[in-house]
Amino acid sequence: MKAMVVEVARSGGPEVMELVERPVADPAPGEVRIRQRAVGLNFIDIYFRSGQYTAPLPHGLGMEAAGDVEAVGAGVSGIKPGDRVAYGSGPLGAYAQLRNVPVHHVVPLPKAISYEAGAAVMLKGLTVQYLFRQTYRLQGTETILFHAAAGGVGLIACQWARALGVKLIGTVGSAAKARLAKDHGAWQVIDYSTENFVERVKALTKGEKVPVVYDGVGKDTWEGSLDCLQPRGLMVSYGSASGPVAGVSLAILAQKGSLYVTRPTLATFVASRERLLASAAELFGLMESGAIKVAIEQRYPLADVARAHADLAARRTTGSCVLVP
Repeated sequence: MKAMVVEVARSGGPEVMELVERPVADPAPGEVRIRQRAVGLNFIDIYFRSGQYTAPLPHGLGMEAAGDVEAVGAGVSGIKPGDRVAYGSGPLGAYAQLRNVPVHHVVPLPKAISYEAGAAVMLKGLTVQYLFRQTYRLQGTETILFHAAAGGVGLIACQWARALGVKLIGTVGSAAKARLAKDHGAWQVIDYSTENFVERVKALTKGEKVPVVYDGVGKDTWEGSLDCLQPRGLMVSYGSASGPVAGVSLAILAQKGSLYVTRPTLATFVASRERLLASAAELFGLMESGAIKVAIEQRYPLADVARAHADLAARRTTGSCVLVP
């Protein structure tokens, strides 16, 4: 069988992505072949395309998608042809109409959740799950700071925090994004284009600051985020949309109150199939109850992937984006 896929033969801007036709073999042992109905778009895709994250060239792009199982390889159990499935931590190559994926990355997709919602939520939703329930397990009494609260991860985080009873202070870059984050459950929102987020956090917490900061922005918010933490607080740096954090001084952590820092990744937290299924079950349960609704604000044909990347990099998007194969 043949399928249209996006490949990168060299690192660079959106122009390096090429839509090509490639044969798709029968699934190998332990693999399932998925006819993809929707593909998630994420900043990590830009990191791999640009070379900030490396992979042997040429390579595909994309980490999450949803669709229907067409065939299974030897030794596969629990998944069969005809099943609706999704994945969000699989190998690169989700930008495709049809592909084989190791079954240990794949989870059943409940009928109540659409393909687009499944594709848009797996990487982002499982990211929030490991941030809120594993990296720093929120109990429901905390006030926290979450950067980029109007993005795909951020809007899920706003809703998850509200479901837990957590007061989420979100940062955004415009008044429109502030309204969006507030509508999705943020307790308070700071527009960093007009406000100093460090001073606002101190004011909102009456000088106490917060026990944890979740930062997917990177170098632009790094130092300010440290100043928002209570003594012995945890800085969770899980992304670098503005560029990677470099030159970290351990002495600064001591000076600012014996702070902790972690740089987690989703793959570590869903390394076992049991952990992946448990994390997905918690996420899907909140979606089925209505506590989390996925805001898919942009849809792009697979052939228009360059424009999708340009819009995402320029922060012209809100909520989640999907590619339609």
